[in-house]
Amino acid sequence: MPNRRLFVLSGLALAGCGGGGVPASAPPAAQARFVAVPNAGWDAWVAAYRDRAAARGIPAATIDAAFRGAGFLPEVIERDRNQAEFSRSFEDYLQLVASEQRVREGRAAFARRERTLRAVEARYGVPAEVLAAIWGVESRYGTRRGTVPVISAVSTLAYDGRRGAFFERQLDAALRILGAGDVSPDRMVGSWAGAMGHTQFIPTSFRQSAVDFDGDGRRDIWGADPADALATSANYLAQAGWRRGAPIASEAASGLRPDPGGPAFATGPNFRTIKRYNNSDNYALAVAYLAGRIAGGGPLGTAFGPDRFGLTLEDRIALQERLNAAGFDAGNADGVIGDGTRAAIEAFQRSRGLAATGDPSPVLLGALAG
Repeated sequence: MPNRRLFVLSGLALAGCGGGGVPASAPPAAQARFVAVPNAGWDAWVAAYRDRAAARGIPAATIDAAFRGAGFLPEVIERDRNQAEFSRSFEDYLQLVASEQRVREGRAAFARRERTLRAVEARYGVPAEVLAAIWGVESRYGTRRGTVPVISAVSTLAYDGRRGAFFERQLDAALRILGAGDVSPDRMVGSWAGAMGHTQFIPTSFRQSAVDFDGDGRRDIWGADPADALATSANYLAQAGWRRGAPIASEAASGLRPDPGGPAFATGPNFRTIKRYNNSDNYALAVAYLAGRIAGGGPLGTAFGPDRFGLTLEDRIALQERLNAAGFDAGNADGVIGDGTRAAIEAFQRSRGLAATGDPSPVLLGALAG
């Protein structure tokens, strides 16, 4: 019999049966650029690392198998050093991870995997719609699990040294995962920073929380079946203190207001638990919102106001559509002003003899209407 959830969004009380920011994984086309290149410094680092790993009890055969075919990935270093230094607005973040298209995809994915999601919920107490939302935010329901070889990625980052100790720990953990037989080196792929599978676990978190939910003898978060990954996420949240029946967040008249003039949220005990998965208010709110939408809830009741450029979401979408129609490639018209849109604005501004600021504005929107 359905149990009432203390999880409210957009005025809807949901019911059901009783582990960085935006998803780490890039689309497969983008990740195809990650190609290993010769690097004598990395070679020397790996040689020294082999001795350290062996001293920590990692078998030489496991190390040999893992590094056979591995190499230095320069684009991993580039990505690590050029991460965005700004925080996206909550409205932009929702457009990226919980747009209407993502909601439709989420409802379809939920329907396909409802039996598994409900079984995981029954064991760990994390609502099925919350697990589906995490799955959607992390890998777009398994369609963007990552294609970068994890051993190459984390060894490159460990060698680079900016966060060397952290990534050496990830490399140790990845080798121990291989040694346990959960995955083969060629299938151990993920994001450029080593996050893996349907719900994007780093190796140390995998070793802490991974579950063989389908009983096949392997904790497989990489394959087509998301069961082990969803259970691993639920186990991680349970270990982090998930409270059955307690809320994450609900839209309210006052409370946490991530965007000035936008909606506010009353947060509950599980909001903090979700932040153990990703320490970001935007992330936790997006998971709560997307979970509510997947379960049948409607959009937020409070509209977001104009951005710092004086444009609403509808204005920004219209701006991108007009740029594309005029032959200036702004990419997908999603209302999020990123590098592609800014480049298109600059190209348009130069074509008109204007200062190429790349900034959107109501005046620019009007100029593109003609």
